[in-house]
Formats: sequence, C-alpha cells, structure tokens
Amino acid sequence: MRKLLIGTMLSTALTAYAAPSFAEEVEVLHWWTSGGEAAALDVLKKNLEAEGVTWKDMPVAGGGGEQAMTALRARVTAGNPPTAVQALGFDITDWAKQGVVGDLGEVAAEENWDAVIPAALQAFSKYDGKWIAAPVNVHSTNWVWINKKALDAAGGKAPETWDELIAVLDKMKANGISPIGHGGQAWQDATIFDAVVLAEGTDFYKASMIDLDPAALNSDKMVGVFDKMGKLKEYVDADFSGRDWNLASAMVIEGKAGMQFMGDWAKGEFLKAGLKPGADFVCIRFPGTQGAVTFNSDQFMMFKVGDANKAAQLKMASAIEDPAFQSAFNVVKGSAPARTDVPNDAFDDCGKKAMADLAEADKSGKLFGSMAHGHANPAAVKNAMYDVITRHFNGELDSKAAAEELANAVAAAQ
Repeated sequence: MRKLLIGTMLSTALTAYAAPSFAEEVEVLHWWTSGGEAAALDVLKKNLEAEGVTWKDMPVAGGGGEQAMTALRARVTAGNPPTAVQALGFDITDWAKQGVVGDLGEVAAEENWDAVIPAALQAFSKYDGKWIAAPVNVHSTNWVWINKKALDAAGGKAPETWDELIAVLDKMKANGISPIGHGGQAWQDATIFDAVVLAEGTDFYKASMIDLDPAALNSDKMVGVFDKMGKLKEYVDADFSGRDWNLASAMVIEGKAGMQFMGDWAKGEFLKAGLKPGADFVCIRFPGTQGAVTFNSDQFMMFKVGDANKAAQLKMASAIEDPAFQSAFNVVKGSAPARTDVPNDAFDDCGKKAMADLAEADKSGKLFGSMAHGHANPAAVKNAMYDVITRHFNGELDSKAAAEELANAVAAAQ
C-alpha cells in the first residue's frame, strides 16, 4: 500500500525549469549507498533524467560522511568540485567560508523557500543571507523507542516525566530485561545527554549547548544533568561498550531491552523487522521535552559551477524541495520533510507525530540544532563535550567534576 501511495505521489512529482537545448548534467557526491536511502535517492535521479538532466553519481560509502568530505576536499583542491554534495551542519558553513559554494537564490525566491523551510534549518542552508544548500530532511533526536510488550508488562503507560521514566525502568528491570538498550559510543552517550539537558528546559539547552555560556555549563543544574545520566547508566546492561546503535535497537525489537533513546533513524530498524508503531512499538519524546525538538538535517550543498551547468543545478535544487519527493524520500528514511507544508498522508503514526512536533517547535522557537549530532556547534566543541560526557558515563568523573570539566573543555575548544 505504501509503495502504491508513493508511486501515485511521484507521478505528479516535478514541475521545474524547462530543459534548455544543450545537454545538462549534475555530478552528485553522497554517502547514501545502501538500502532504502539509495532507492529513495534514485527517485530524484530518475525525476531529473526525465527532464533531460543526466545524473553522474559519485557515491562514497560511510554513514557519517567523513570519507565523502575527504573526497570532496581533493576535488575542490584540484579546482574541480562536483555540482552538489550531501553535507551536514557546520560542514556546510565551513565550505561557505571558503567562497566555493553556489547561489540558489533564483529558485529559492521563485518557490518561496523562506516561508516553508524552518529558520533553524536555514541557518545552515544559507550563508550571508544567500541560499547555498537544499535541505532534504529533518531527523529529530530526542525520541524514545519502546517495546510495546515490555511497556505493557511495566504498567502500560508511556512516561511523560522523569519520575515516571524511572518508575517504568524499575519495573522493566524487575521483569528481567535490560531496561535500556544502549551502545557505549561517544555519540550515543551524547544523544542521551542532549535529551536530558533539553528536559531541563529550552532556555537551559540554548544557554549551555548552543550559546556555550560558562555559567550554564558549570552550574548546579548541569551537575543535576550528570546525576541523571548516572542514574540512567544503572539501567544499561554490562555489555554495552562499543555496541553499534542498530544492535541496541535490535535488543528493543527482540524484547531483550525495554527502550532506546535514539534519533528517528531507529524507526527504520523497527519497520524492517516488520513491527508497527502503536501495535508493536511506541514512539515518544524524551520525558520533559514534548514541544521541543533537537535535530540534524541532511542537505545538498551546491558548489560554484560554470554557466553551462547552472540551469541543471537549479533544477536539482527545485527537485529536492518538491513536496512529492520530500514525502517519498522521508517516508523511507524515517525522518520528517524539510518543508513544513508537505502532506502527511503517506507517513505512519510516528512520522505524523514527527511532522507535527517539528511544525510546533518551529513556530514556538523551540527547534534546536542537536549538540550530539553536530548542529549546535562546530566539531571541535562537540568532540570536547563528547569526551567529558563519555568519561562521566563510564564512571571516570563524578557529576560535579564533570560539569567543571565540561566548561573547561568547551572553553579550550573555542
């Protein structure tokens, strides 16, 4: 049914610029090389080819894009950048500062991107007021994924507060399962930390994770955040160190763990296992964060190209922001569309919630770039935070020392 619906939507997909008489081509560097992501990206490729634009694929395997950025640096250094590159957060800003990015202002103005793309995404899509990238999606990170049977056995009520969360975790532990499925990797530790900070209030999240206010970083409230991280560690199994995130998801899917704190890419693991939202698993915001959203966003950053390739580049940008493509791609990816006006018909209940939460957070000013996922501050600051968070989670620092170390590490990284 989903495939049929997506196919119907895609049949009306693209109304872009009329193809000029000469051949057009886009060369696209990306790391979506497997599974549903590659299939969804193929939709964009076929839509462009139907308009006479040749897609020259430059895939570079590696989920976080580090290998892709290495390949990109070589191309730019050689004076031969690709037309478009998949990029994240501050990587886009860094390239923009080098003066090598393109200008999408023509298509952005014609299609009124300013009105339909959240301002928090535009902070990365624009540089000096100029559109330089086309966002594909919004992944939100402050989710909890709960095994429905395990929740029912623990009382059946999804937790909405910290105290309710601890009560559910205690019941799951008493029922003989690992309450939290977690992988001991720095970014996974930081994903939980992000949510715990956000639960202390959006003003505190902004002051500490985005503005890097030393008084917020080394505060009694931050000591309390570390205390809560220590409490959550009590519900993680002894073999968590080094476990990949998808294996932690599998623990929840199989009922070996009760819940996982992870971004919405985890939903894909549940769906691949044949589970259905509401019936087999439950998706909620981390207790205390409903109404606020932390995010990361995949975007296609455009580079300066000659006049012969400019029309094709603008056509690609238009195709990325087409509502039909935004729907088709994000249904598969598990994320929300980068536009707030895309219909939610094709999305499951968790997808509908993601879209509604995103729109609400955008309107209320509670949509924040995720520290854990490189959208709050540049990599040097993020990595400095990672180090302190993981050292504390592994028992190397007490909470008071961790808050002090966090402030010191951030100061040194700036």
